[in-house]
Amino acid sequence: MTNLPAPESARRFTGSYFAVGFSPWKKKFVRLFLPEARLSFVRSLRRVPKDASIIAWGRSLDLALARAKEAGKLAENTPVLRLEDGFLRSVGLGASLARPLSWVIDPVGIYYDTTAPSALEHLLQTHPFPEPLLVRAQNLLERILALNLTKYNVGNSPWTPPATNRPLFLVPGQVEFDASIRYGTQTVRTNLALLQAVRAAHPEAFLIYKPHPDVVAGLRSRGPDEAKALNACDAVVTDVSMSELLHSVEQVHVMTSLTGFEALLRQKSVVCYGAPFYAGWGLTLDRAPVPRGGRSLCLRQLVAAALLLYPDYLHPETNQRIQPEEALELLAIAKEANNGFKKNALLLNLGSFLRAFIRLRNRFHDFKRAR
Repeated sequence: MTNLPAPESARRFTGSYFAVGFSPWKKKFVRLFLPEARLSFVRSLRRVPKDASIIAWGRSLDLALARAKEAGKLAENTPVLRLEDGFLRSVGLGASLARPLSWVIDPVGIYYDTTAPSALEHLLQTHPFPEPLLVRAQNLLERILALNLTKYNVGNSPWTPPATNRPLFLVPGQVEFDASIRYGTQTVRTNLALLQAVRAAHPEAFLIYKPHPDVVAGLRSRGPDEAKALNACDAVVTDVSMSELLHSVEQVHVMTSLTGFEALLRQKSVVCYGAPFYAGWGLTLDRAPVPRGGRSLCLRQLVAAALLLYPDYLHPETNQRIQPEEALELLAIAKEANNGFKKNALLLNLGSFLRAFIRLRNRFHDFKRAR
């Protein structure tokens, strides 16, 4: 690991920024992931000067930004730095305040938005991917598989595949109010619609539906037809690790779920009904138009861009930037301990009041998004 290049992506961001609308819990991590930026935290755009640069969580400020620009309160070309969870995030759910090991810092757009470019898309379209980088990506991929790692690394109940000769298809559910659905798919936009589309195309298949873990935990709101979705499949699984499920199924059908990416890592056939970042490069079966793409990529190139070049990783104890390879080992240790990093254990010890507060906060934001 000593021969790897030093992490450097966040060092580009050294200017002054107004970070808008971040919770007290997230503010700490904004500072840690952007250590050289000069940050001012404000609650709303009303406190941001017209010529300022802005930091936002994903696309959460889009409507307010558009209104401010229309009113002449912000410049039309206002720089916006967008933050989001990385693809190897934690042991535990983000909605339950599990500490993030990785974030993405995108000055162009954000990876789940198909309506506009992003830094990840630019990497996938233009990066030369030299052979040493691809060797590193292959090694990282093999280590992910050996450690059975996924984005959240939750679920530990044993699971036995059904005794059937029908092909097993996994259909992962999503939080229906998420921006990844709003910006990433145009036709199939609910879990029920996804299940119905898969059933119509493959009546012979045994459909295994896995609701999103945030919804199962009560941390995010269920979609209006979520109860019907439970009846539109052959089996429902909840507290089972995604890596175990992916090992047993033949095909995975998604809207924009990151499960599709995790399935590609495991050499599974992936069918996309939306346009996630990993669609459109010749690696998936795409049932919906992909606005951009067109370049043919191999899996190593996708891994290099999405896991080596795009995210930033922080050590949970030292708060220093680390390489993805070290992040994998830390995730594996935390997963083996089955209680995550110290911050996760602290959350569990704070009791039902804090968990109820987190649940209400997340559902309130879901309600606002649904309006």
